[in-house]
Amino acid sequence: MTTFEPGEPPVRRNRLDSNTVARLDDVTTFAQLLDALELVRMDHPDARILCTLDDLGQCAYTSMHATLGLIEGEGGVGPDDPGDPAATHHAENATVSRIAALLDNPSARVPWDALRDTRNASEDELAALVAANRSPDRVVDDVVLIQRVPVDRDDLAIAGIPNGYFADDWSTYDNHTVIRRMTAHGYRHIAIGASLLAFARPTAPTPEQAAALVTDLTHLYGSPTAIAWHELAVLLPTQRQLILGYAENFADALTADTEGAAGQP
Repeated sequence: MTTFEPGEPPVRRNRLDSNTVARLDDVTTFAQLLDALELVRMDHPDARILCTLDDLGQCAYTSMHATLGLIEGEGGVGPDDPGDPAATHHAENATVSRIAALLDNPSARVPWDALRDTRNASEDELAALVAANRSPDRVVDDVVLIQRVPVDRDDLAIAGIPNGYFADDWSTYDNHTVIRRMTAHGYRHIAIGASLLAFARPTAPTPEQAAALVTDLTHLYGSPTAIAWHELAVLLPTQRQLILGYAENFADALTADTEGAAGQP
């Protein structure tokens, strides 16, 4: 793991911004990601920690546009002096604070009921979701960037890597509503990629807690009679992590990962 100090120049080399505090290369397992996050949290107890997940390049691209869309009309996003690392870091912290304030505004929050069936997943798509949760190593890019997010709540960490850019994806506001709902089930949001969200609990849920979670997931993805929901309800009590898809084509990413894994020796 390569580590950086917040604001350390050059702020754009192998980093999302000046709050990228660590980079993992040659990542092969989800456990590597979890272990790295724990280490980085100890080094940055004054902030929340969030990392990238699937398809780093696309994640960075859509996050940039999601950021611009969120703060459009809110004033400039760049530093007064782009050549000054301290000014850049100050401006990027201010952007995170602005996005967090927007997400935390009760009048702007997306109601949970408004997300019913918004992913409207087929049985094949749900099967891919179960497979990703059963084998989360498949969803992690081989390069992961870890962000220090200067906010005071876990649910607001998405302000450090806002995503949900395309019209048929869940928006950043939608994702925040899902994150808040998962928090009620004991899951902390830990990662976001181009198509996926990752969460983790301190311990695996009980069967009863897993059943309640699956009820909420059917609210999002529909197809309540699909066998995948039974499989997920059985799987979740055996693990701490949870993988969800937020992009319209989330299953394409999962299927590609599954096919790639199947073809490996």
